[in-house]
Amino acid sequence: MIKIIAIGFIKEKYLKDAIEEYQKRIKKYTNIEIIELKDEGILDFNKAKKIEAEKIAKYINEKDYIITLEIEGKEYTSPEFAEKISTIQIENSNITFIIGGSYGLDERIKERANLPISFSKMTFPHQLFRVILLEQIYRAYKINNHESYHK
Repeated sequence: MIKIIAIGFIKEKYLKDAIEEYQKRIKKYTNIEIIELKDEGILDFNKAKKIEAEKIAKYINEKDYIITLEIEGKEYTSPEFAEKISTIQIENSNITFIIGGSYGLDERIKERANLPISFSKMTFPHQLFRVILLEQIYRAYKINNHESYHK
């Protein structure tokens, strides 16, 4: 199972449509759940990250393999990411991806991570990044199942 815990809500219809499409495609391979949590960005950034961390922690199970999305994380090519997902799922049935809010992730969540990854040193809007993550998860399953998918 794939779980994505994301700070912030998607408002734009075109992004919601893309997210729903990738969820539908991924369900061919595994169950997927997306949990959206309120962004606390109006507060002092340390306080906001702390509140968001408390919310995130409520949705993390003890047996989850946690992948945090962080600019400081390790970068992978798509085939490397696919291999990583395949390897993780041999021993862990639940993979949880965590996307922080506009201030990033609190240290407590980062410390809980089994694997911090980065998709780029660039900054992406959180709403758009969710689509990018879902596309890469879908691509990973296509690669791991030796199915063709555009490059």
